[in-house]
Amino acid sequence: MTLRSALWLPIFDELADPVIIARLAAEAEEAGWHGLFVWDHIRWREPVRAIADPWITLAAVASATESLAFGPMVTPLARRRPVKLARETATLDRLGGGRLILGAGLGSDRFGEEFSRTGDESDDRKRAEMLDESLEILTAAWSGEPVRHHGAHYTVDDITFLPRPARPIPVWLAGFPGKTKPMRRAARYDGFFPVNLPHADEFVEAVETITALREGDETPYDFAIGVPAGTDLAPYERAGATWWMAEFPWDDLSVDTVRGVLREGPS
Repeated sequence: MTLRSALWLPIFDELADPVIIARLAAEAEEAGWHGLFVWDHIRWREPVRAIADPWITLAAVASATESLAFGPMVTPLARRRPVKLARETATLDRLGGGRLILGAGLGSDRFGEEFSRTGDESDDRKRAEMLDESLEILTAAWSGEPVRHHGAHYTVDDITFLPRPARPIPVWLAGFPGKTKPMRRAARYDGFFPVNLPHADEFVEAVETITALREGDETPYDFAIGVPAGTDLAPYERAGATWWMAEFPWDDLSVDTVRGVLREGPS
């Protein structure tokens, strides 16, 4: 499978403007990039001051492009109400004509204290439970059939979510390579995005593990990597990577920096 390429943008400070991101998305599409994904945060450590909402930004991207895949990479589902997210994702996917990819994970309080400072759940184990329940609710909601869910964290009592997305929305799960539970979760969905990947060798192991967990499932599956432009992608591609997410430094980011990578073209 050909390695597809995407911009992976922290929508902070100079990039905290949906108009700018929409323009960059249109330029990326014209230059031959396959996707544009954005970070999902409400707070970050200094010196970051301005942060855009990812969902409004992605709506602008959907409206400014025709073929570019897009999505949050990643959104911490425990911070979002799954019934509201079901409506938002279906609407956004229809707006883009079936181009949304949902990147999901636990999130972390480490970089911005965005759970502890807002009263959201900061316990990793409980957020994992919420993540699993949210994924169950989203999958059921996207089917267009009545959703009946009574869990430890969420209740949905016989609600039908229409209209459905333009097509089944792919779900990529983020997680640390080597951790069993996140990788088992990822194997049940459509893709895996390893976070803080130190070396291609760890990526090889992650691909092998998830492939084994999928037990011969032949449906398409994506393995995404987030590394800076200029990285040798060949080892990752040989290992099975299907997407390269061009990574940018959050603490030294500008529109010109993004345009420089964008204009060099995808891999």
